[in-house]
Formats: sequence, C-alpha cells, structure tokens
Amino acid sequence: MSSSAPDQATRWRSSAPLIAALGLATMVVSMAQTQVVPILPLLAHDLHASSSGVSWITTATLLSAAVFTPLLGRVGDLYDKKRTLLAVLAVMIAGSLLAATTTSLPLLIAGRALQGAATAIFPLALSIIRDQLPAERLSGAMALVSSALAVGSGLSLVLTGLLTQGTSPDYHAVFWISAALAALALVAVAFLAPASRRGPGGRTDYLGALTLTGLLILLLLGISQGRTWGWTSAATLGCLTAACLLAALFALVEHKVAEPLVDMRILTSRQIAFTNVAGLLVGFAMFAQFIGISTLAQTPRSLTGYGFSASVLRASVEYLLPGSLIALIVAQAGGILVRKTSARTTLALGTLIGVAGFALLTFAHDSSNTVISAGLLTGTSISLAYAAMPALIAASVPPHETGIANGINSVSRSTGSAIGSAVVTSLLTTNTLHDPPPGIPALPQEGQLTLTFAIGMTALLLALPATLIGITKPTPTTPRGRVREVQTEALDGSR
Repeated sequence: MSSSAPDQATRWRSSAPLIAALGLATMVVSMAQTQVVPILPLLAHDLHASSSGVSWITTATLLSAAVFTPLLGRVGDLYDKKRTLLAVLAVMIAGSLLAATTTSLPLLIAGRALQGAATAIFPLALSIIRDQLPAERLSGAMALVSSALAVGSGLSLVLTGLLTQGTSPDYHAVFWISAALAALALVAVAFLAPASRRGPGGRTDYLGALTLTGLLILLLLGISQGRTWGWTSAATLGCLTAACLLAALFALVEHKVAEPLVDMRILTSRQIAFTNVAGLLVGFAMFAQFIGISTLAQTPRSLTGYGFSASVLRASVEYLLPGSLIALIVAQAGGILVRKTSARTTLALGTLIGVAGFALLTFAHDSSNTVISAGLLTGTSISLAYAAMPALIAASVPPHETGIANGINSVSRSTGSAIGSAVVTSLLTTNTLHDPPPGIPALPQEGQLTLTFAIGMTALLLALPATLIGITKPTPTTPRGRVREVQTEALDGSR
C-alpha cells in the first residue's frame, strides 16, 4: 500500500465536519444578504431615514461584496486560504456587532459594508474544498456548500420575521444572530479546516485591483440606484458609462502587467465566460422569484382581487422557505448528477426546471398550492445551478486560481441579482392601483406581477442556450487530465 493511502483515507473520514463548517460559513453570508429585506420599513422608522437613505443599507452590502469577493479570493489563492477565510469571518463578526449596537444610519451602513466583504467566504470555502478533498468527492462537497447559499437566504427571512414580531420590534436582534452564527462558523473553521498549503505568493496587482474596484462600484451603483436617481439621469448614465470605460482599462492593465490580478485568458475563455453569463441570468431569476412571490403573498386580496393577504412571517415560512429547504435536499443529488453526467447537463436541467416553475407563477398564481409548488421548482433549479457552476469553473482553471475564478462568478450572480432587484422593483412601483386606503402603500396591478414572473422565465430560457451552446465541454467536476494533478497537489499540501 502506498504511503499516500492513509492520508487519503484520513481526509475521507474528516471531510464531513469540514464540509459542515464551510457550509455554515457560507450560510452566514447568504443570511446577511437577505436579513434586512423584510425590515427596511422598520429601519426607516427607527432611524428616521428616507427610503433613499435606507436603500443604502442594501446597496452598501452589494458594493462591498462586489469589490472584495474577487480580491479576497485572489489573496487566498496567492497566500493562505484558511487564514484569509478566518480573517474574513472576523470582519463579518465586526460588521454584525457594529450593526447590532448602533442607532445611527451611517454606522449601520458601515456595518453592512463590512458584512458585504464577507461574501468572499464562498469562493474561499470552495478553494479549500478543492485542496483538501479527493477529486471524486469534489462535486458532492461543492454542491452541498453551494446549497447553503439558498438555505441561508430562506432561513434568514424566517428568523427576521420571528425576531421582529410584536408591537415593539427591535431590529438589533437580527444582527446579534448574525454575529453569533459568524462566531460559531469562525470557531468551526479554525478547528475543523486543515492548515492550507501556502500559495505561490507574488506581487499584488494594485492597478488591476483599483480599476476592478472602480468598475464594480460604478456598475452596481448605477444599477442599484437607477430607480431612485432615474434611469436616464446624468448620475445613472454617468456611472454606467464610466464603468464601461474602466472595464476597457482593466482589460488593458491585466494584459500588460507581469502578475495580473485576473488572468484574462481565464476570464475570456469560452467555458468561464458562458458560465458567468449563466450565473448572471440565474441571479436575476432568483431575485425575480423572491421579490415576486413575497409581494404576491403579502398583497391583500380584498383590495386588489389577487394575492394571499399574508404577513411578512407567513409569507417567508409558507411561500418562500419551502423553496430554500428543497435546495438542501437537492444539493446532494446535484453533486451526483454532475459526477455521473456532466456539469453542463446539470445546469441545463436546472434551467429547464426553473422555466417550469416560472411558467406556473406566470399563468397560475391564483392558488397557494400552485405558488408553493412553483417555489419548490425554482428552489430545485437554483440548487442544481449552484451545484453545476463551481464544477464548471473547477474543470476550467488550475487549483491556484480557483478562488479568483469563483469570486468572479459570485460577482456575476450578484450583478444579476442587483439587476433583477432593480428591474422588478421598478416594475412593481410604476403601474400601481389607484387610491389605496390611508396607511396602505401603493400596490402593483396584477399584470405587473405577471410580467415579473414572465421576465424571470425569459432569463432562464436565455440561460439554456448559454449553457448548451456556449459551454462546449460537457465536463465533469475535474477533467481526467486534472484528477491526478488535484489529488497530488492536495496530498503534497497535507504532508
């Protein structure tokens, strides 16, 4: 028996606690992203802030995530993944504590920005998994950790609803929960994750980092604030135009520097490029169904003739949580499907299932059972997509570039979510019912919700050719030529 056999067997036995720790860390990230959505009106009231001011509570998180996810993913690739992950979790704890103890809008926004930086946890977790697990277990492990994103999003809605019930709700409790879970994740990772192999090191591409930061901030600022500023306003168009110019400058810089932040051959390769296109479309569809179903469930039928008159808590538990929980169940099946067929096939199947879910929402959203069933289909779709995309990326990049490649894919999904949020919010506020009763916010006409679901269905329909035509290699998680490479590097790092 070879000397590497005991090492490999040990990693097999220890992989379950490691996956659980990394899944918990990933779930903390997704919970932070959605935990404030149900309480934005409460925050506006308690902080005496305008709707535009409160919108920065979500915008700050989005911008911070877009900037720091690829940068910290690259830091992990170059130096030490575990230490980088622990540092990011510490930043998450600091941001949650700041948000939990302040009554100031600027300080709350600062806390949310720190929470957004923790989005880098996801690509760092995938990088650690790729280093530590045997190649044949990568697809299942990546699928489980990816599914934690969907589970955390739904769970945070329920916890937020429970913590802010009653006549005197206190939003601080929501952030105390985030701090506690982040601290638990930090301890779990510290004790259960093996020490990472030190990366190749190298110079930091400061100019590339600066141009990428400016590009992402301007792009997402224009998208997220376009509804408030006006889509044709000078501020919105200026942000988007400047983002395009910085994108060209970033590409030029990365082609010129000796040690680029992002290898442009990776970013522009057909496999990676179309995986990121699919990620953007899936992110768009995810937020379209989330906002659409939440609005539909809470719309009072007595005033509009449609909807289910649900409270925030009931809307979260009855209509949104089932779709999040199914993602956890489907995740392992997604990993098996990736391994037995291919990541491309899994992604295509996921988009088809999502199209069926949105079709139900578009044409038959007058029944609770139909809407819940549609949520189960879209939850399955997102889980399969999340299982497939890291596998496609792992098959296309060397191990030392896994973090930055998954970081860019996370940004593509976040950008899709930002676009979806902006488009859907605009749709639901531009054609409302006239003369709502006093104290009742403007309610969208049913046709606006139908259009929202139809656009979500279209996004997934577009993801299908992007997957089947754009992604040309129906490759499993690790190409045969790289199985030995991944196993050898992981074993060398553990010795």
